Amino acid sequence: MKLAAVTSAELRMLPQIFIAFLKIGPSTFGGGYAMMATIEKEVVERKGWMKTEEMGDMVSVAGSAPGGVAVNSAAFIGYRLGGVVGAIAAVSGITLPTLAIILLLGLTYSFFEDYVKVQAALKGIHAAVVALILVAAWKMARASLFDTLTYMLAAAALAVLLLTNLSSVWLILGGPVIGMAVMGIRRSRKLDVQTEPMSERSNKEAMLPEYYI
Repeated sequence: MKLAAVTSAELRMLPQIFIAFLKIGPSTFGGGYAMMATIEKEVVERKGWMKTEEMGDMVSVAGSAPGGVAVNSAAFIGYRLGGVVGAIAAVSGITLPTLAIILLLGLTYSFFEDYVKVQAALKGIHAAVVALILVAAWKMARASLFDTLTYMLAAAALAVLLLTNLSSVWLILGGPVIGMAVMGIRRSRKLDVQTEPMSERSNKEAMLPEYYI
């Protein structure tokens, strides 16, 4: 573990990491992928801690790992900047505001749940969250689907999710295996191997939903 070898530079980064993610936590709604756009703006544009092209890879790793994608991303960025203590600072910063808000809502919800206006507001929130997820899926698809293999994998995964009870874990594990196998076959035949979209626009955009809340 890197905890015992924290440098003075990393220690100086800890307050910055904590405050950056503390601001992100209560400023976004709609789940982890809604947070990713704000994380990108803070980490890439404002702080310069990561490059835009690195964010797409980070989202893929964070989304494939167990747990929430925003918390996983915070841990990834925090560890990269400050080791284990940096990861703890980032995760603490992004989760504490949300925890406080959820506790407050949990304590007060029972007093307002029977109000018609509250029920109407919740229905509106449900519809908005669906829209956020669809936008996230569209933006990720534009950066992730670029050849026959990726389209086939996406279509097969969608069919499996809709038509079977197979756990999504197997899809997450199977996708990389199939991708690496196809790349290996193409390389053995000395064919071109494409792992990113060819268009310049797609390369410059991270695999993130372009919305801010």
